[in-house]
Amino acid sequence: MNTKEVKGNWNEQKGKLKQKFATLTDNDLMFAEGKKEEMLGKLQIKLGKTKEELHKIIAAL
Repeated sequence: MNTKEVKGNWNEQKGKLKQKFATLTDNDLMFAEGKKEEMLGKLQIKLGKTKEELHKIIAAL
């Protein structure tokens, strides 16, 4: 998952992630330029997933 992939359709992916994981909030999924790793770290903690698992989940959306 690269920054352009995420940035291009992030609103759509964000909605799907919120449907799949009801505990996620807009703040958890706030994607800011240069802050991708920080966002993924928050998601790892909140969902109890590894970075690789998160990449697979997002890629599968």
